[in-house]
Amino acid sequence: MLTISGLCYRVGGRHGRALFDEANARIPAAAKIGLVGRNGAGKSTLLDLIRGRLLPDRGDVIVPRSWRLGFLAQEAPSGPANALDTVLAADRERSRLLAELEKEPAPLRIAEIETRLDEIDARSAPARAARILAGLGVDAAMQDAPLDALSGGWRMRVALAAVLFAEPDLLLLDEPTNHLDLEAALWLERYLRRYRYGFLLVSHDRQLLNAATTATLHLERGKLTLYSGGFDQFLRARREAQARQAAVARRQQQQREHLQRFIDRFRYKASKARQAQSRIKALARLEPVALIADEPTPRLLLPQPPELSPPLISLERVSTGYVAGRPVLSGLDLRLDPDDRIALLGANGNGKTTFARLLAGRLQPFSGRLTRAAKLTCGFFAQHQIEEMRLAESALDHLAALMPEAPVEAVRARLGAFGFGQDKALVPVGQLSGGERARLNLALVTHDAPSLLILDEPTNHLDMETREALVEALADYRAAVILVTHDWHLVELVAERLWLVEGGTVRPFDGDLDAYRRRLVEREAPAERSPDGSAPEPRRVGRRVAAERHAAIAPLRKRAQQAEAAAARLAAERQALDAQLAAPGAFAGNGAAMGEALKRRAELLRLIAAAEADWLAAESEIERLSETAAATIR
Repeated sequence: MLTISGLCYRVGGRHGRALFDEANARIPAAAKIGLVGRNGAGKSTLLDLIRGRLLPDRGDVIVPRSWRLGFLAQEAPSGPANALDTVLAADRERSRLLAELEKEPAPLRIAEIETRLDEIDARSAPARAARILAGLGVDAAMQDAPLDALSGGWRMRVALAAVLFAEPDLLLLDEPTNHLDLEAALWLERYLRRYRYGFLLVSHDRQLLNAATTATLHLERGKLTLYSGGFDQFLRARREAQARQAAVARRQQQQREHLQRFIDRFRYKASKARQAQSRIKALARLEPVALIADEPTPRLLLPQPPELSPPLISLERVSTGYVAGRPVLSGLDLRLDPDDRIALLGANGNGKTTFARLLAGRLQPFSGRLTRAAKLTCGFFAQHQIEEMRLAESALDHLAALMPEAPVEAVRARLGAFGFGQDKALVPVGQLSGGERARLNLALVTHDAPSLLILDEPTNHLDMETREALVEALADYRAAVILVTHDWHLVELVAERLWLVEGGTVRPFDGDLDAYRRRLVEREAPAERSPDGSAPEPRRVGRRVAAERHAAIAPLRKRAQQAEAAAARLAAERQALDAQLAAPGAFAGNGAAMGEALKRRAELLRLIAAAEADWLAAESEIERLSETAAATIR
């Protein structure tokens, strides 16, 4: 059990802000916990305290010594190693044992290593690592590519795959979906639901918290409170606690007023002095109830655009991309109207950002016809814009540069609509939190009241309360919205239509978000079907089956080879020991030495039998897979 007892921790030194003030919690083994709280409450700090990167000012964070901790760092891995090897290296015991085996240790140690490798199922590790990477959207080509050849987002997926592959006793995850698309987020949700050990998950993704966690640890005002159930159950329990505390506070206030009236009336009357004094003491003992007070959530007010006649954009047989003659998307026949709220579905790499850039006018068509409304303006929210902000300048400086003709009062008023008050508007961007920068970016991209707003992962740094404020702001916004996000909850609340970016084109998706979820789950089923529902072509089946057979057989073949080699080494040692035992006077009356030799011989016979059994099992499985593949192709 993870025990947090009397935890106190301040940021900014002795007189700084207290993130934890006598906080207590007990986390049982294999518990699946969602850690929630407002931005800046100290959730990431708590993970650092648990893993020993930070030390408490007072109190204890006690992690069982036998537990292995896994932490998803926010820094993307890099280097010449490929993605698959990076993930495999995360299992340090396996890597250490394989490295030791390559040094050809003594035969007895070889047998011990082989036995331990079997116990930790090291033979299937490459296939398991590849499956995790594939689930997170890292295809075979990326798995073999050097990390330095991948973008930061893809390298973060590799980092997530590595910590999942290591299977620690307690997994510490800090916003793991920030670099994932809807498809990978759904895969992670299912993986965590089946995870056999425990985890502590920091996330503002409501869908993930509800689906994957069984308890919620709430951090508020330096205190930790553990609730049973997922996030929605936590919200209900918290509302009930608020109602109970409010009722207790009302009763207490009535009691205070009653006592105070008695005291005011009789404290100076001799006949009632003793009763008055007792009530004064009772009033002093009546501790005020500490109500659960929510901090105010910044309200987001988007400037309203002028009304335009439909359509805003129409596309007829349009193709586009980045290199002439090599379109990323083609055959686009779509129409966008002023009241459209559309979410783009599809895995990363299918062209969602390419399509968004085309709509925004940042990419031109290669062919076809694209028509825009005459006065159409577009606001494009993207994560790279946050990273490119001028750190030394304030929010006021950034917005004033885009509104040079507006008086400073108007600029301040616009910032106030996004939660930047008089003081916060003057703080350098480098000192703002990720959520504050996201709100500033939203203010910047909507400064001219665009008639089309494209939001590419707008919620990555926003807490849940600010996400709800964004939903409300978009509900009041009288313009078209294109949404690209991994946040299922946001899509459900905002999007009225779904467009699927897949197969080199974009088309309306015939169904709701639940239908798309089922589609993704069914796609992972063993039996493949072609888009029209018929059986795949034999040639395509043959290629697929051959690829699957190769992927399944490769680790088995390696296992068979290693088992055969181990059996040969052990047999050679047994033969040498038999010769020694048979030699006249070999032990010269040393009964203890002979006993050890006989004991080792019996151990060798057992190890040889186990290695041969492993070898035969692997060969039988290879033969079975080969026969199954041949029958499937026929």
